[in-house]
Amino acid sequence: MVKELEDQASKNKNGETQVELDKEFQELTADIISHMAFGSSYKLGIEAFHAQKELQEIVVETLLDVQIPGSNYLPTTSNRRKWKLERKLRGTLLQIIQSRLGSEGSLYGNDLLGLMLEACIPTEHGGKQQQISLSMDGIIHECKTFFFASHETTALLLTWTVFLLSVYPEWQERLRKEVLREFGKDNPSGDNLSKLKEMTMVLLETLRLYGPAVFTQRKTMTDMAVGEIEIPKGLGIIIPFAIMHRDKKVWGDDADEFNPLRFQNGVTKAAKVPHALLSFSIGPRSCIGQNFAMMEAKSVMAVILQKFSFTLSPDYVHAPVDLLTLRPKFGLPVILRRLDVCS
Repeated sequence: MVKELEDQASKNKNGETQVELDKEFQELTADIISHMAFGSSYKLGIEAFHAQKELQEIVVETLLDVQIPGSNYLPTTSNRRKWKLERKLRGTLLQIIQSRLGSEGSLYGNDLLGLMLEACIPTEHGGKQQQISLSMDGIIHECKTFFFASHETTALLLTWTVFLLSVYPEWQERLRKEVLREFGKDNPSGDNLSKLKEMTMVLLETLRLYGPAVFTQRKTMTDMAVGEIEIPKGLGIIIPFAIMHRDKKVWGDDADEFNPLRFQNGVTKAAKVPHALLSFSIGPRSCIGQNFAMMEAKSVMAVILQKFSFTLSPDYVHAPVDLLTLRPKFGLPVILRRLDVCS
């Protein structure tokens, strides 16, 4: 991606180019999760991804529609399109999964799908397969989760990080100095990403102010009390991250401001309570991919900071909108400038 952006900028004498970075990040994270989830089946994985992406768009388009009972079964244009995409998604994933199950040997690959199959299809000491512990539908649903949970959210984390670093160029420069100090012009490696302390602080502050997940839902397992509020068993609870992350009683008077330094002593000491940052949720159902997402975001931002400086385009309109996830309504047009031209 960076090579293409460099070539694009090189066509102009000043080394600048305007790019819709939100779209670039969407394509990039789709590529990454397709490789990580399906490895050698990457091309089929991309097909499955595009089908699921279209299905998500249908959900967003019809989110506020009044649902008439039974309307989901009517052969409307929208329903026929949805059914066709669902068949394609299921068929593609089934093809990938069955090719793994039919492969010789006991290993199913070292990607996410292979590791999952390895875990849910145990073998006896003699090498004979035991009964699968997940149904085929269960495995397909897990594959869908790979895409939804690790593509959209990471792309948006990158999008909002670039937005904030454009608005606060002093932090952009701080991160660039940190990246060049730790990596020089070499590609970042997994072993060294943990050294990017200020990068971590900025990503956490981005998650606080513009977290891709706006809220989550939970259901009470028993009768309980939260403060003076009595909550009966079985009640659905909405936990509004976006509101709680700007609560001045918890985060201080600067809760609405971009201040990565609040995380300089770690997540648990950033606010008045240790569990205040809820971007990846907490407890047994916290996001299983949070370490992967942070490593991915650090890697991408490090390479961009090595190669470019960036500012918001005059075309940018600030309009965050909640469409299942928190997105910039009109995209993120950014002016990139090659650093080798700047120098």
